[in-house]
Amino acid sequence: MTINAVAIQFNVKQGDPDANLAHVREALVRVAGQGANLAVLPEMWSSGFAYKNLNELALRTEGIVEKLLELSRQLRLVIVGSMPEPNGDKVFNTAYVMDNGRLAGVYRKLHLFTLLGEDKAFSGGDRWLLADTTVGRIGVIICYDLRFPELSRRLALEGAQVICVPAQWPRPRQEHWRTLLQARAIENQLFVVSCNACGRIGKLDFFGMSMIINPKGEVLAEAGEEQCEISAGLDLQEMVDWRTQIPCFNDRKPEYY
Repeated sequence: MTINAVAIQFNVKQGDPDANLAHVREALVRVAGQGANLAVLPEMWSSGFAYKNLNELALRTEGIVEKLLELSRQLRLVIVGSMPEPNGDKVFNTAYVMDNGRLAGVYRKLHLFTLLGEDKAFSGGDRWLLADTTVGRIGVIICYDLRFPELSRRLALEGAQVICVPAQWPRPRQEHWRTLLQARAIENQLFVVSCNACGRIGKLDFFGMSMIINPKGEVLAEAGEEQCEISAGLDLQEMVDWRTQIPCFNDRKPEYY
């Protein structure tokens, strides 16, 4: 089976869900018309990190999810992206996996980026997600989670074929972004579809560089710094063949570490 994956990289309008939803809707219709069946959006794509009214913006998420679920049904798409989810005085940074009109799973960001104060506004999640979808078994990590290899390895051990990475990864850490994405693909011998924000958002500058990477760590598609969509075909048999050729999972010795 081949997954036709797309990353929709754009400049998230902080605190403006209507503008962001309009952009995403237009992009999803376009990429679906080009044959995509998996679309990944940036982290906090509906609102950005608008801390001053984050709780209020989180109350909009349920309605946005309903609209995207209907769109995913109409377009026969799997859609992955994170939005603020209400949780008392704080909110979760939650990735929704929408599969042809069905909510296949939610993942609440485990690792909060304390450097930028995420722990002050957000609650951390307490479990990983592996979603069975019409295009395959999808794991999700969000932005800073990328720095914690244990999470991606858990998803791989549980059977993930693709790890989706919604992100708002700012300058000046471009090389960390590239290196970590390729490392997660190489060490787990699976596909990685990452989608970063781009442009100026609030006080931060985002460099884009969304990437789609195969199980060998080869970059199949890479964005520049501007708004765009990138796409690539993910041949799941390629993952099986590569794991047979270099059987890292069979050769593991977890009893010793």
